[in-house]
Amino acid sequence: MAVPKKKTSKAKSRSRRASNWTLKAPSRSVCPRCNAVKQPHVVCGNCGWYGGRQAIDVD
Repeated sequence: MAVPKKKTSKAKSRSRRASNWTLKAPSRSVCPRCNAVKQPHVVCGNCGWYGGRQAIDVD
C-alpha cells in the first residue's frame, strides 16, 4: 500500500475540510407573476402564487 512521505499538518487538513463549511448565499429566482425576487421552488412572499396558482392569500 502507498504510504505518505510526510505527515499532513493540522493546518493543511483543517483548511481542506473547512472549504465544505463555507456558507453560500441562497439561490434566487424571479416570480413570473409579479417579478419579485424569491427562492426557487418556494411560494412567492409578495403575491402568494406558486406553480401557476394562488397557494396562499397575501394581504
